[in-house]
Amino acid sequence: MAGFSDSLLRLRASFSAGKTRPLEFRCSQLNALLCLLRENEEGLLDALYADLRKSRFEALVTELRFVKNEAWTALNNLERWSRPEGVERSFVTKLDHCFIRREPLGVVLIIGTWSHPVRFLLTPLVGAMAAGNAAVLKPSEVSGRTSETLASLIPRYLDKECFAVFTGGPSETRRLLQYKFDYIFYTGGSPVGKLVMKAAAEHLTPVTLELGGKNPCYVSPDADPESTARRLVWGRFLNAGQSCLGPDLVLCTPEVRDRLLPALKRSLREFYGPRPRDSPDYGRIVDRHRFRRLRDLLGSGRVVLGGEWDEEERYIAPTVLVDVKESDPVMKEEIFGPILPILSISSMGEAIEVISRGQKPLAVYVFSSCAKVIREVLDHTSSGGFCSNDNLMQSSLNTLPFGGVGSSGFGTYHGRFSFETFSHRRACLLRSPGLESLNVARYPPYNQQKLNWILWVTDVRRRDCSCSVL
Repeated sequence: MAGFSDSLLRLRASFSAGKTRPLEFRCSQLNALLCLLRENEEGLLDALYADLRKSRFEALVTELRFVKNEAWTALNNLERWSRPEGVERSFVTKLDHCFIRREPLGVVLIIGTWSHPVRFLLTPLVGAMAAGNAAVLKPSEVSGRTSETLASLIPRYLDKECFAVFTGGPSETRRLLQYKFDYIFYTGGSPVGKLVMKAAAEHLTPVTLELGGKNPCYVSPDADPESTARRLVWGRFLNAGQSCLGPDLVLCTPEVRDRLLPALKRSLREFYGPRPRDSPDYGRIVDRHRFRRLRDLLGSGRVVLGGEWDEEERYIAPTVLVDVKESDPVMKEEIFGPILPILSISSMGEAIEVISRGQKPLAVYVFSSCAKVIREVLDHTSSGGFCSNDNLMQSSLNTLPFGGVGSSGFGTYHGRFSFETFSHRRACLLRSPGLESLNVARYPPYNQQKLNWILWVTDVRRRDCSCSVL
Protein backbone atom coordinates (compact mmCIF):
# COMPACT_ATOMS: atom_id res chain seq x y z
CA MET A 1 0.00 0.00 0.00
CA ALA A 2 3.10 2.20 0.03
CA GLY A 3 2.66 5.01 -2.40
CA PHE A 4 -1.11 4.97 -2.13
CA SER A 5 -1.21 8.54 -0.82
CA ASP A 6 0.69 9.71 -3.89
CA SER A 7 -1.65 7.78 -6.18
CA LEU A 8 -4.73 9.21 -4.53
CA LEU A 9 -3.33 12.73 -4.78
CA ARG A 10 -2.61 12.14 -8.47
CA LEU A 11 -6.15 10.92 -9.10
CA ARG A 12 -7.67 13.81 -7.19
CA ALA A 13 -5.52 16.32 -9.07
CA SER A 14 -6.64 14.85 -12.39
CA PHE A 15 -10.27 14.99 -11.36
CA SER A 16 -9.97 18.55 -10.06
CA ALA A 17 -8.37 19.59 -13.32
CA GLY A 18 -11.48 18.31 -15.13
CA LYS A 19 -9.73 15.53 -17.04
CA THR A 20 -12.48 12.93 -16.47
CA ARG A 21 -15.43 15.23 -17.24
CA PRO A 22 -15.54 15.50 -21.07
CA LEU A 23 -17.77 12.91 -22.73
CA GLU A 24 -14.97 12.17 -25.19
CA PHE A 25 -12.67 11.10 -22.36
CA ARG A 26 -15.35 8.95 -20.75
CA CYS A 27 -16.07 7.21 -24.04
CA SER A 28 -12.37 6.65 -24.70
CA GLN A 29 -11.95 4.93 -21.34
CA LEU A 30 -15.03 2.77 -21.84
CA ASN A 31 -13.65 1.72 -25.21
CA ALA A 32 -10.29 1.01 -23.58
CA LEU A 33 -12.03 -1.26 -21.08
CA LEU A 34 -13.73 -3.11 -23.92
CA CYS A 35 -10.34 -3.44 -25.60
CA LEU A 36 -8.88 -4.89 -22.39
CA LEU A 37 -11.59 -7.54 -22.27
CA ARG A 38 -11.30 -8.37 -25.95
CA GLU A 39 -7.52 -8.62 -26.15
CA ASN A 40 -7.06 -10.51 -22.87
CA GLU A 41 -10.03 -12.84 -22.96
CA GLU A 42 -8.03 -16.05 -22.72
CA GLY A 43 -5.89 -14.78 -19.85
CA LEU A 44 -8.96 -13.77 -17.88
CA LEU A 45 -10.65 -17.11 -18.58
CA ASP A 46 -7.53 -18.94 -17.38
CA ALA A 47 -7.48 -16.86 -14.19
CA LEU A 48 -11.16 -17.55 -13.46
CA TYR A 49 -10.57 -21.26 -14.02
CA ALA A 50 -7.58 -21.22 -11.66
CA ASP A 51 -9.54 -19.50 -8.89
CA LEU A 52 -12.95 -21.15 -9.19
CA ARG A 53 -12.58 -23.76 -11.93
CA LYS A 54 -15.18 -21.69 -13.71
CA SER A 55 -16.07 -23.17 -17.09
CA ARG A 56 -15.45 -21.18 -20.25
CA PHE A 57 -19.20 -20.94 -20.85
CA GLU A 58 -19.93 -19.58 -17.36
CA ALA A 59 -16.98 -17.21 -17.42
CA LEU A 60 -17.91 -15.73 -20.79
CA VAL A 61 -21.63 -15.38 -20.07
CA THR A 62 -21.69 -14.36 -16.40
CA GLU A 63 -18.43 -12.40 -16.27
CA LEU A 64 -16.92 -11.00 -19.47
CA ARG A 65 -20.06 -10.67 -21.59
CA PHE A 66 -21.87 -9.05 -18.69
CA VAL A 67 -19.26 -6.30 -18.37
CA LYS A 68 -19.11 -5.80 -22.13
CA ASN A 69 -22.86 -5.32 -22.35
CA GLU A 70 -22.72 -2.77 -19.52
CA ALA A 71 -19.98 -0.84 -21.32
CA TRP A 72 -21.85 -0.90 -24.63
CA THR A 73 -25.04 0.26 -22.91
CA ALA A 74 -23.17 3.19 -21.40
CA LEU A 75 -21.55 4.12 -24.72
CA ASN A 76 -24.89 3.92 -26.53
CA ASN A 77 -26.68 6.15 -24.01
CA LEU A 78 -24.08 8.36 -22.37
CA GLU A 79 -24.88 11.53 -24.29
CA ARG A 80 -28.58 11.20 -23.47
CA TRP A 81 -27.97 10.34 -19.81
CA SER A 82 -25.72 13.37 -19.42
CA ARG A 83 -28.16 15.96 -20.73
CA PRO A 84 -29.65 18.41 -18.22
CA GLU A 85 -33.09 17.23 -17.13
CA GLY A 86 -35.80 19.85 -17.15
CA VAL A 87 -38.25 19.96 -14.25
CA GLU A 88 -41.76 21.28 -13.71
CA ARG A 89 -41.73 24.93 -12.60
CA SER A 90 -43.89 26.81 -10.12
CA PHE A 91 -45.64 30.12 -10.72
CA VAL A 92 -42.75 32.09 -9.22
CA THR A 93 -40.13 30.30 -11.35
CA LYS A 94 -41.95 30.41 -14.69
CA LEU A 95 -39.37 32.81 -16.13
CA ASP A 96 -36.37 30.81 -14.84
CA HIS A 97 -34.38 27.97 -16.36
CA CYS A 98 -34.74 25.07 -13.89
CA PHE A 99 -33.02 21.74 -14.41
CA ILE A 100 -31.11 18.84 -12.84
CA ARG A 101 -27.50 18.55 -13.89
CA ARG A 102 -25.67 15.26 -13.32
CA GLU A 103 -22.09 15.73 -12.22
CA PRO A 104 -19.37 13.26 -11.21
CA LEU A 105 -18.81 12.72 -7.51
CA GLY A 106 -15.01 12.78 -7.56
CA VAL A 107 -12.59 10.00 -6.62
CA VAL A 108 -14.50 6.80 -5.84
CA LEU A 109 -13.46 3.48 -4.31
CA ILE A 110 -14.78 0.19 -5.72
CA ILE A 111 -14.20 -2.95 -3.65
CA GLY A 112 -14.93 -6.15 -5.53
CA THR A 113 -15.68 -9.68 -4.36
CA TRP A 114 -14.30 -13.08 -5.27
CA SER A 115 -17.39 -14.98 -6.44
CA HIS A 116 -17.54 -13.12 -9.77
CA PRO A 117 -14.23 -11.26 -9.56
CA VAL A 118 -14.35 -9.67 -13.02
CA ARG A 119 -18.02 -8.78 -13.14
CA PHE A 120 -18.35 -7.35 -9.62
CA LEU A 121 -15.27 -5.16 -9.99
CA LEU A 122 -15.65 -3.89 -13.54
CA THR A 123 -19.42 -3.44 -13.76
CA PRO A 124 -19.42 -0.69 -11.10
CA LEU A 125 -16.34 0.75 -12.81
CA VAL A 126 -18.38 1.20 -16.00
CA GLY A 127 -20.85 3.35 -14.06
CA ALA A 128 -18.07 5.34 -12.39
CA MET A 129 -16.38 5.97 -15.74
CA ALA A 130 -19.61 6.88 -17.51
CA ALA A 131 -20.43 9.43 -14.80
CA GLY A 132 -16.99 11.05 -15.14
CA ASN A 133 -15.26 9.95 -11.92
CA ALA A 134 -11.73 8.91 -11.12
CA ALA A 135 -11.62 5.51 -9.43
CA VAL A 136 -9.55 3.30 -7.15
CA LEU A 137 -10.19 -0.42 -7.58
CA LYS A 138 -9.63 -3.06 -4.91
CA PRO A 139 -10.14 -6.61 -6.23
CA SER A 140 -10.60 -9.46 -3.78
CA GLU A 141 -7.46 -11.23 -2.61
CA VAL A 142 -9.45 -14.48 -2.27
CA SER A 143 -9.62 -14.87 -6.05
CA GLY A 144 -5.90 -14.16 -6.19
CA ARG A 145 -5.14 -15.15 -9.77
CA THR A 146 -7.91 -12.99 -11.22
CA SER A 147 -6.96 -10.13 -8.90
CA GLU A 148 -3.34 -10.22 -10.09
CA THR A 149 -4.42 -10.42 -13.73
CA LEU A 150 -6.70 -7.38 -13.45
CA ALA A 151 -4.09 -5.44 -11.47
CA SER A 152 -1.56 -5.97 -14.25
CA LEU A 153 -3.96 -5.23 -17.12
CA ILE A 154 -5.89 -2.16 -15.96
CA PRO A 155 -2.88 0.23 -15.82
CA ARG A 156 -1.95 -0.83 -19.35
CA TYR A 157 -5.34 0.12 -20.80
CA LEU A 158 -6.85 2.83 -18.62
CA ASP A 159 -5.51 6.30 -17.91
CA LYS A 160 -3.13 5.94 -14.94
CA GLU A 161 -3.78 9.54 -13.92
CA CYS A 162 -7.44 8.72 -13.32
CA PHE A 163 -7.64 5.03 -12.42
CA ALA A 164 -5.60 2.92 -10.00
CA VAL A 165 -5.67 -0.68 -8.73
CA PHE A 166 -4.50 -1.86 -5.33
CA THR A 167 -4.24 -5.48 -4.27
CA GLY A 168 -3.76 -7.07 -0.87
CA GLY A 169 -5.74 -8.60 1.95
CA PRO A 170 -7.91 -7.35 4.81
CA SER A 171 -5.16 -5.20 6.35
CA GLU A 172 -4.61 -3.37 3.07
CA THR A 173 -8.35 -2.85 2.69
CA ARG A 174 -8.54 -1.39 6.21
CA ARG A 175 -5.70 1.00 5.44
CA LEU A 176 -7.36 1.95 2.18
CA LEU A 177 -10.58 2.80 3.99
CA GLN A 178 -8.77 5.28 6.23
CA TYR A 179 -8.54 7.70 3.32
CA LYS A 180 -11.31 9.99 2.24
CA PHE A 181 -13.19 9.07 -0.92
CA ASP A 182 -16.17 10.76 -2.51
CA TYR A 183 -18.06 7.48 -2.81
CA ILE A 184 -17.49 3.83 -1.83
CA PHE A 185 -19.05 0.93 -3.69
CA TYR A 186 -18.65 -2.41 -1.90
CA THR A 187 -19.72 -5.90 -2.94
CA GLY A 188 -19.33 -8.75 -0.47
CA GLY A 189 -20.51 -10.05 2.88
CA SER A 190 -22.30 -8.22 5.66
CA PRO A 191 -19.47 -8.33 8.27
CA VAL A 192 -17.06 -6.47 6.01
CA GLY A 193 -19.92 -4.29 4.77
CA LYS A 194 -20.39 -3.03 8.32
CA LEU A 195 -16.69 -2.15 8.54
CA VAL A 196 -16.88 -0.32 5.23
CA MET A 197 -19.88 1.68 6.39
CA LYS A 198 -18.22 2.51 9.70
CA ALA A 199 -15.06 3.73 7.96
CA ALA A 200 -17.10 5.76 5.47
CA ALA A 201 -18.96 7.45 8.32
CA GLU A 202 -15.70 8.95 9.56
CA HIS A 203 -15.54 11.03 6.36
CA LEU A 204 -19.30 11.29 5.75
CA THR A 205 -18.74 9.33 2.56
CA PRO A 206 -21.86 7.93 0.84
CA VAL A 207 -21.80 4.20 0.12
CA THR A 208 -23.46 1.49 -1.87
CA LEU A 209 -23.42 -1.91 -0.19
CA GLU A 210 -24.17 -4.94 -2.34
CA LEU A 211 -24.48 -7.76 0.18
CA GLY A 212 -26.49 -10.97 0.11
CA GLY A 213 -28.76 -13.09 2.26
CA LYS A 214 -30.86 -16.22 2.18
CA ASN A 215 -32.85 -15.96 -1.04
CA PRO A 216 -36.02 -18.01 -0.46
CA CYS A 217 -37.89 -19.86 -3.19
CA TYR A 218 -41.51 -20.92 -2.74
CA VAL A 219 -42.64 -23.79 -4.97
CA SER A 220 -46.42 -23.93 -5.28
CA PRO A 221 -48.34 -27.23 -5.64
CA ASP A 222 -49.33 -26.17 -9.17
CA ALA A 223 -45.72 -25.67 -10.33
CA ASP A 224 -44.38 -28.01 -12.99
CA PRO A 225 -41.75 -30.13 -11.20
CA GLU A 226 -39.59 -30.75 -14.28
CA SER A 227 -39.07 -27.14 -15.37
CA THR A 228 -38.86 -25.99 -11.76
CA ALA A 229 -36.13 -28.53 -11.01
CA ARG A 230 -34.08 -27.64 -14.08
CA ARG A 231 -34.16 -23.93 -13.28
CA LEU A 232 -33.42 -24.47 -9.60
CA VAL A 233 -30.47 -26.75 -10.34
CA TRP A 234 -29.06 -24.24 -12.81
CA GLY A 235 -29.48 -21.28 -10.44
CA ARG A 236 -28.26 -23.01 -7.29
CA PHE A 237 -25.24 -24.84 -8.69
CA LEU A 238 -23.96 -22.25 -11.16
CA ASN A 239 -20.43 -21.30 -10.05
CA ALA A 240 -20.69 -24.18 -7.54
CA GLY A 241 -23.40 -22.25 -5.72
CA GLN A 242 -21.11 -19.28 -5.04
CA SER A 243 -23.59 -16.63 -6.11
CA CYS A 244 -25.30 -13.95 -4.06
CA LEU A 245 -28.48 -14.38 -6.11
CA GLY A 246 -28.80 -18.15 -6.06
CA PRO A 247 -31.85 -19.73 -4.38
CA ASP A 248 -30.71 -20.43 -0.82
CA LEU A 249 -33.79 -22.22 0.43
CA VAL A 250 -36.77 -24.04 -1.09
CA LEU A 251 -40.11 -23.78 0.70
CA CYS A 252 -42.79 -26.31 -0.28
CA THR A 253 -45.23 -28.83 1.11
CA PRO A 254 -44.08 -32.44 1.67
CA GLU A 255 -46.18 -33.51 -1.34
CA VAL A 256 -44.47 -30.98 -3.61
CA ARG A 257 -41.07 -32.00 -2.21
CA ASP A 258 -41.69 -35.65 -3.06
CA ARG A 259 -42.54 -34.71 -6.66
CA LEU A 260 -39.62 -32.29 -6.90
CA LEU A 261 -36.83 -34.56 -5.62
CA PRO A 262 -36.87 -37.08 -8.54
CA ALA A 263 -36.92 -34.15 -10.97
CA LEU A 264 -33.95 -32.54 -9.20
CA LYS A 265 -32.06 -35.84 -9.42
CA ARG A 266 -32.76 -36.12 -13.15
CA SER A 267 -31.70 -32.52 -13.76
CA LEU A 268 -28.45 -32.95 -11.84
CA ARG A 269 -27.57 -36.04 -13.86
CA GLU A 270 -28.53 -34.33 -17.12
CA PHE A 271 -26.44 -31.22 -16.36
CA TYR A 272 -23.36 -32.72 -14.70
CA GLY A 273 -23.46 -36.45 -15.48
CA PRO A 274 -23.27 -39.35 -13.01
CA ARG A 275 -20.08 -37.89 -11.46
CA PRO A 276 -20.32 -34.09 -11.18
CA ARG A 277 -16.67 -33.88 -10.06
CA ASP A 278 -15.70 -35.01 -13.58
CA SER A 279 -17.94 -32.48 -15.32
CA PRO A 280 -16.10 -29.63 -17.05
CA ASP A 281 -19.11 -27.44 -16.26
CA TYR A 282 -19.04 -27.79 -12.48
CA GLY A 283 -16.82 -25.47 -10.46
CA ARG A 284 -14.92 -25.65 -7.18
CA ILE A 285 -15.02 -23.84 -3.85
CA VAL A 286 -12.68 -20.87 -3.93
CA ASP A 287 -10.51 -21.81 -0.91
CA ARG A 288 -10.19 -24.30 1.96
CA HIS A 289 -11.54 -21.96 4.61
CA ARG A 290 -14.86 -21.61 2.76
CA PHE A 291 -14.80 -25.29 1.83
CA ARG A 292 -14.66 -26.31 5.50
CA ARG A 293 -17.52 -23.99 6.43
CA LEU A 294 -19.69 -25.55 3.72
CA ARG A 295 -18.68 -29.09 4.65
CA ASP A 296 -19.87 -28.44 8.20
CA LEU A 297 -23.24 -27.24 6.90
CA LEU A 298 -23.81 -30.69 5.38
CA GLY A 299 -24.67 -31.89 8.88
CA SER A 300 -27.97 -30.02 8.81
CA GLY A 301 -31.07 -32.06 8.00
CA ARG A 302 -30.67 -35.14 5.85
CA VAL A 303 -28.74 -35.47 2.59
CA VAL A 304 -30.90 -36.96 -0.17
CA LEU A 305 -28.81 -35.95 -3.19
CA GLY A 306 -25.05 -35.45 -3.34
CA GLY A 307 -23.17 -34.89 -0.11
CA GLU A 308 -19.78 -36.13 -1.36
CA TRP A 309 -16.73 -33.93 -0.84
CA ASP A 310 -12.96 -33.83 -1.34
CA GLU A 311 -10.99 -31.20 0.56
CA GLU A 312 -7.85 -31.56 -1.49
CA GLU A 313 -9.79 -30.71 -4.64
CA ARG A 314 -12.09 -28.21 -2.85
CA TYR A 315 -14.97 -30.21 -4.29
CA ILE A 316 -18.44 -30.45 -2.78
CA ALA A 317 -21.03 -32.30 -4.84
CA PRO A 318 -24.32 -30.61 -5.75
CA THR A 319 -26.28 -31.42 -2.60
CA VAL A 320 -29.95 -31.34 -1.62
CA LEU A 321 -31.00 -31.48 2.03
CA VAL A 322 -34.43 -32.32 3.44
CA ASP A 323 -35.86 -32.45 6.98
CA VAL A 324 -34.10 -29.18 7.81
CA LYS A 325 -35.36 -27.00 10.63
CA GLU A 326 -35.25 -23.24 10.94
CA SER A 327 -32.85 -23.68 13.86
CA ASP A 328 -30.29 -25.65 11.80
CA PRO A 329 -26.94 -23.99 10.96
CA VAL A 330 -27.70 -24.18 7.24
CA MET A 331 -30.74 -21.98 7.87
CA LYS A 332 -28.92 -19.40 9.97
CA GLU A 333 -26.59 -17.95 7.34
CA GLU A 334 -26.22 -17.44 3.62
CA ILE A 335 -24.91 -20.73 2.23
CA PHE A 336 -22.91 -19.43 -0.74
CA GLY A 337 -22.15 -22.93 -1.93
CA PRO A 338 -23.64 -25.99 -3.69
CA ILE A 339 -26.13 -26.91 -0.99
CA LEU A 340 -29.90 -26.59 -1.44
CA PRO A 341 -32.02 -27.15 1.70
CA ILE A 342 -35.73 -27.88 1.39
CA LEU A 343 -37.89 -26.72 4.29
CA SER A 344 -41.32 -28.32 4.49
CA ILE A 345 -44.25 -25.97 5.08
CA SER A 346 -48.00 -26.52 5.08
CA SER A 347 -49.16 -23.66 2.86
CA MET A 348 -48.24 -20.55 0.92
CA GLY A 349 -49.21 -18.51 3.98
CA GLU A 350 -46.66 -20.33 6.11
CA ALA A 351 -44.01 -19.85 3.41
CA ILE A 352 -44.64 -16.11 3.46
CA GLU A 353 -44.39 -16.14 7.27
CA VAL A 354 -41.01 -17.91 7.10
CA ILE A 355 -39.74 -15.42 4.53
CA SER A 356 -40.99 -12.46 6.57
CA ARG A 357 -39.35 -13.72 9.78
CA GLY A 358 -35.94 -13.60 8.17
CA GLN A 359 -33.81 -10.65 7.09
CA LYS A 360 -34.79 -9.06 3.80
CA PRO A 361 -32.97 -11.02 1.08
CA LEU A 362 -31.43 -9.96 -2.19
CA ALA A 363 -34.13 -11.88 -4.08
CA VAL A 364 -37.39 -13.76 -3.56
CA TYR A 365 -38.40 -16.49 -6.01
CA VAL A 366 -41.69 -18.24 -6.60
CA PHE A 367 -42.61 -21.08 -8.95
CA SER A 368 -46.30 -21.30 -9.83
CA SER A 369 -48.60 -21.39 -12.86
CA CYS A 370 -51.11 -19.26 -10.96
CA ALA A 371 -50.85 -15.47 -11.30
CA LYS A 372 -52.68 -15.02 -7.99
CA VAL A 373 -50.08 -17.06 -6.10
CA ILE A 374 -47.25 -15.07 -7.66
CA ARG A 375 -48.97 -11.79 -6.79
CA GLU A 376 -49.56 -12.91 -3.19
CA VAL A 377 -45.87 -13.68 -2.64
CA LEU A 378 -44.85 -10.46 -4.39
CA ASP A 379 -47.25 -8.33 -2.35
CA HIS A 380 -46.45 -9.84 1.05
CA THR A 381 -42.66 -10.08 0.95
CA SER A 382 -39.79 -7.60 0.62
CA SER A 383 -36.49 -8.14 -1.18
CA GLY A 384 -33.99 -6.43 -3.43
CA GLY A 385 -35.45 -8.18 -6.48
CA PHE A 386 -38.16 -10.66 -7.40
CA CYS A 387 -38.52 -13.32 -10.07
CA SER A 388 -41.27 -15.83 -10.80
CA ASN A 389 -40.76 -19.21 -12.45
CA ASP A 390 -37.01 -18.72 -12.68
CA ASN A 391 -34.05 -17.40 -10.73
CA LEU A 392 -31.05 -15.10 -11.35
CA MET A 393 -32.58 -13.86 -14.60
CA GLN A 394 -33.76 -10.55 -13.14
CA SER A 395 -30.10 -9.51 -12.88
CA SER A 396 -29.47 -10.13 -16.58
CA LEU A 397 -31.67 -7.18 -17.64
CA ASN A 398 -29.76 -3.94 -17.08
CA THR A 399 -32.89 -1.84 -17.44
CA LEU A 400 -33.83 -3.22 -14.01
CA PRO A 401 -31.99 -1.95 -10.91
CA PHE A 402 -29.81 -4.48 -9.12
CA GLY A 403 -29.38 -4.12 -5.37
CA GLY A 404 -30.55 -5.16 -1.95
CA VAL A 405 -32.79 -3.79 0.76
CA GLY A 406 -32.23 -3.81 4.50
CA SER A 407 -29.60 -6.36 5.48
CA SER A 408 -29.03 -7.39 1.86
CA GLY A 409 -27.63 -3.95 1.12
CA PHE A 410 -28.71 -0.62 -0.28
CA GLY A 411 -28.10 1.31 -3.46
CA THR A 412 -28.55 0.00 -6.99
CA TYR A 413 -26.63 -0.30 -10.23
CA HIS A 414 -26.68 -1.82 -13.75
CA GLY A 415 -27.29 0.24 -16.88
CA ARG A 416 -28.47 3.77 -16.21
CA PHE A 417 -28.75 2.97 -12.50
CA SER A 418 -24.94 2.66 -12.37
CA PHE A 419 -24.58 6.08 -14.00
CA GLU A 420 -27.03 7.57 -11.49
CA THR A 421 -25.28 5.92 -8.53
CA PHE A 422 -21.98 7.58 -9.39
CA SER A 423 -23.52 10.96 -10.26
CA HIS A 424 -24.54 13.91 -8.13
CA ARG A 425 -27.91 15.31 -9.18
CA ARG A 426 -27.28 19.03 -8.88
CA ALA A 427 -30.35 21.27 -8.59
CA CYS A 428 -29.93 24.30 -10.86
CA LEU A 429 -32.07 27.45 -11.21
CA LEU A 430 -30.85 30.16 -13.60
CA ARG A 431 -32.55 33.51 -13.01
CA SER A 432 -32.35 36.85 -14.78
CA PRO A 433 -30.80 39.75 -12.81
CA GLY A 434 -33.67 41.96 -13.95
CA LEU A 435 -37.40 42.08 -13.14
CA GLU A 436 -36.67 43.06 -9.56
CA SER A 437 -40.18 44.43 -9.10
CA LEU A 438 -41.47 40.83 -9.04
CA ASN A 439 -39.46 40.13 -5.87
CA VAL A 440 -40.75 43.00 -3.72
CA ALA A 441 -43.37 40.88 -1.96
CA ARG A 442 -40.76 38.59 -0.36
CA TYR A 443 -38.67 41.37 1.14
CA PRO A 444 -39.21 42.95 4.60
CA PRO A 445 -40.94 44.85 6.00
CA TYR A 446 -43.70 42.24 5.84
CA ASN A 447 -47.46 42.89 5.88
CA GLN A 448 -50.65 40.96 5.34
CA GLN A 449 -50.91 41.95 1.69
CA LYS A 450 -47.43 40.57 0.98
CA LEU A 451 -48.24 37.39 2.89
CA ASN A 452 -51.46 36.83 0.95
CA TRP A 453 -49.61 37.30 -2.34
CA ILE A 454 -46.77 34.93 -1.40
CA LEU A 455 -49.19 32.25 -0.20
CA TRP A 456 -51.18 32.53 -3.42
CA VAL A 457 -48.25 32.30 -5.84
CA THR A 458 -46.54 29.46 -3.92
CA ASP A 459 -49.64 27.36 -3.36
CA VAL A 460 -49.50 23.82 -4.81
CA ARG A 461 -52.99 23.01 -5.98
CA ARG A 462 -54.32 19.50 -6.00
CA ARG A 463 -55.26 18.03 -9.34
CA ASP A 464 -58.06 15.58 -9.96
CA CYS A 465 -56.92 12.01 -9.41
CA SER A 466 -58.29 8.67 -8.31
CA CYS A 467 -56.59 8.79 -4.90
CA SER A 468 -58.81 9.47 -1.91
CA VAL A 469 -57.67 11.72 0.92
CA LEU A 470 -57.78 10.02 4.33
